[in-house]
Amino acid sequence: MTEKASCGSAAQLTPEQEYILRQHGTERPGSSPLNKEYRSGTYTCAGCGKVLFQSDTKYDSGSGWPSFWAPADDQAVGTTEDRSHSMVRTEVHCENCGGHLGHVFSDGPQPTGLRYCINGAALSFKPK
Repeated sequence: MTEKASCGSAAQLTPEQEYILRQHGTERPGSSPLNKEYRSGTYTCAGCGKVLFQSDTKYDSGSGWPSFWAPADDQAVGTTEDRSHSMVRTEVHCENCGGHLGHVFSDGPQPTGLRYCINGAALSFKPK
């Protein structure tokens, strides 16, 4: 994947955000306060501020990471093949800045059947 727009400066990102967004890291399951965020609002990229997900598509997948059944729109996120850790998965990244967000799986709820499993540290929540 090529780096797109700057995904926040090093001064703006916490070390955890830098690790996840820039180095394709993963936070510990259950560690994000966004797992328990139930208010109405939007989830934006912590690196560039682009709107990625809406609260009405968030659900508790039991995975330990914030999960959504659809992105905010067709231009919110992009995907690439991830062959790390002896697995083949579909990585999700911010379409604006290229920051690593998490992965998408085909075991989610309807209407899409998708589970966007996203690192909470890669997101900022903006309540309505």
